Amino acid sequence: MIRIDEALRSAAQTLKEGESPAVDAKVLLAYVLDKPVTYLFTWPEKQLSSSQQSRFFALVDRRLQGIPIAYLTGKRDFWSLVLTTSAHTLIPRPDTEVLVEQTLAHIRLCSFDSPLALCDLGTGTGAIALALASELPNARVTGVDVIPEAVALAQQNARLNNITNARFLQSSWFDALSNKRFHVIVSNPPYIEADSPFLALGDVRFEPVSALTSGKDGLKDIRHIVRYAPDYLYDKGILAFEHGFNQGEAVATLMRERGFIQVQTVKDYAQLDRVTLGYWNS
Repeated sequence: MIRIDEALRSAAQTLKEGESPAVDAKVLLAYVLDKPVTYLFTWPEKQLSSSQQSRFFALVDRRLQGIPIAYLTGKRDFWSLVLTTSAHTLIPRPDTEVLVEQTLAHIRLCSFDSPLALCDLGTGTGAIALALASELPNARVTGVDVIPEAVALAQQNARLNNITNARFLQSSWFDALSNKRFHVIVSNPPYIEADSPFLALGDVRFEPVSALTSGKDGLKDIRHIVRYAPDYLYDKGILAFEHGFNQGEAVATLMRERGFIQVQTVKDYAQLDRVTLGYWNS
């Protein structure tokens, strides 16, 4: 048998060519032991059972093949939530929390009628919708996704996090939202160029291409949303996107040309353009 600290060292060595070998090893071992990561530091001399050891190193081997940690463990922390993940959806990422932060900040600057109505287009795991719903318990949040498995996953995540003010529907963008209006529409749509070399790197190799790519310039879906969002927004309603680090100016231009006002682009934690939002001026 092997000790916790020995297992971590061995796994980190195996994963040394990866982006975060030590972190990956800790997350996987904590998952196998069903313990918090802090347990690994508190009890480094604890020995793994033979089944724990076998399971851990099997996961390390799969991680070595490139399979994302979130798919191996089936969960991902986002905002204050723990979300179930699956290969049908994108893995929630920390930079997407910037979209949540900015949306909440702008909502607090506005005097919207109650109850507040929000929509998350392309909801995936439900991360954005559920984060907003958790912070705005009196709001009515709707998340839509074209993939039925994603809708089911978002509904499951709502139950797991005891969030009751969010509902999820199958819809290709606005198709199932006729006669609906919202104070806020948010989206983290596909925004990668179809021929981007980025698609061959890291975790995205295993994520659904349909949730990543959007035409030759990566803006096909954003154009569609910008075009039709005013039909579903109240006057002075907010439209907010996550987008690629080099797309801020293009997204802002699309929004201004459509008639949105007070359009601004916000940087992510790496100081790269990541979120653009504006107000509908009917």
